[in-house]
Amino acid sequence: MPTTPHAPFRADHVGSLLRPPGLAAERAAFRRGETSAQALRSAEDESIRQTVARQQAAGLLSLTDGEFRRDWWHLDFLGQFEGVTLRHNDGPKFRIEGQAEQPPIATVTGKVACTRPIMADDFAFLASVVQASGQPGIPKMTIPSPSMLHLRGGRAAISRQAYPDLDAFWDDVAAAYRVAIGHLADAGCRYLQLDDITFAYLCDPKVQAACRANGDDPAALPQRYTRTLNAALAGRPADMRVTIHTCRGNFKSAWVAEGGYEPVVEAMFSTDVDGWFMEFDSARAGGFEPLKALPRGKKVVLGLITTKLGELESRDALLRRIEEAARIVPLEDLCLSPQCGFSSTHHGNALSQDDQWRKLERVVEVARAVWG
Repeated sequence: MPTTPHAPFRADHVGSLLRPPGLAAERAAFRRGETSAQALRSAEDESIRQTVARQQAAGLLSLTDGEFRRDWWHLDFLGQFEGVTLRHNDGPKFRIEGQAEQPPIATVTGKVACTRPIMADDFAFLASVVQASGQPGIPKMTIPSPSMLHLRGGRAAISRQAYPDLDAFWDDVAAAYRVAIGHLADAGCRYLQLDDITFAYLCDPKVQAACRANGDDPAALPQRYTRTLNAALAGRPADMRVTIHTCRGNFKSAWVAEGGYEPVVEAMFSTDVDGWFMEFDSARAGGFEPLKALPRGKKVVLGLITTKLGELESRDALLRRIEEAARIVPLEDLCLSPQCGFSSTHHGNALSQDDQWRKLERVVEVARAVWG
């Protein structure tokens, strides 16, 4: 498998892609009991082969499986840890035309542990497709951050019987992640992305209030999450490149949180990773000023292209935004991507397949214009 000296790439993307209609129909048939797990797996395999080829045709070097085997960007992974169950979520709601919709929540009901590989086979298949293509590109694996086992439910969603002391909870979570990341590394993963909403969510006063209601101190959480992330990544292969993607919610084009990065940027930039995918597609993310805290030699991937709307951003407008960010951070430390995935859940966002690919092609076009 090729190494990843340049990841994150100048033109990158977050990972999830709109499910092809045929695959969505096959998954719906599987839920109704009208097709087998083997047939669904075969449909997923073929859709992944096609989407890898399409990413390569767009000029991307960061290649994902589109998260085509998942219903939810985080729950399909988190639910495979020992001690984790899923339940209805009463937390802050996504803003969907006045409706209150919310994915389930990961709840800790017992001791957290990783007793078997999680999605390592999924990565191995992706890597085999990339290798068989003979084309440039690196397979990237996306998994939820360890903090996703805490923020939405907080102390209230963690069994006091299993964990009377939260320090023991965090130790177990970090240990479970070290095992899971080790399994992915053994499968050949050398570009890993941790998807993390927690840092961006904690910029929003209403999320901070929800944390207090759950029995947590929102001012202390960013550093706690950073310590756990760094412990989870300890022992990873020296040649594994790791990034964090943070956003303010992405469910059927809806979002939850708003507010600039100022309250969390110091802790976030203390995580032991190679780069951060940061949402900057709208005013809800604030300005570029917090990037002053970026450690030298690390990268920020500017999420300037929205995945929530189909309208294509203009080349000139993107060039101006990159120029604005480069007044704060050296241009050599910047990259470009969409602000989030196109389909963080199986439902997908409110745009078309054509819209999605035009936006990814625009990322590559602008990155080439800026960085060559």
